[in-house]
Amino acid sequence: MKEINELNFPEDLRYADDHEWVRIKDHTAVIGISDYAQDQLGDIVYVELPAVGKKFPKGAEFGVVESVKAVSELYMPIGGEILSVNKLLEDAPERVNTAPYDDGWILEVKVENPSELDSLLTKDAYVTMLKG
Repeated sequence: MKEINELNFPEDLRYADDHEWVRIKDHTAVIGISDYAQDQLGDIVYVELPAVGKKFPKGAEFGVVESVKAVSELYMPIGGEILSVNKLLEDAPERVNTAPYDDGWILEVKVENPSELDSLLTKDAYVTMLKG
């Protein structure tokens, strides 16, 4: 595992306490897991993706990530309707390890309550939380 200062945390994202990230594009949000989360999990071998069109409230479990070390639940950092999922992860779940903020994104949702973004952490606040 890497030290926190060796990991990547883009400034333009918001982060949840349970290590999901959110990138806002107009009225949609792309969601994935942070570089820290993928590093802690190790080699990812499976990502369970939700059905397109399904709605989840903030905090609801929407899937799991399975690695050689553990199975970890994924939680909605903001509520919304699933617009798309990253089908590339079905055949190449390791993309979450190699490019968690690019090809390793997990899903895209229609933002239903933009004020929920206010509860997410900035990069600096997230890194401070990780350092304890």
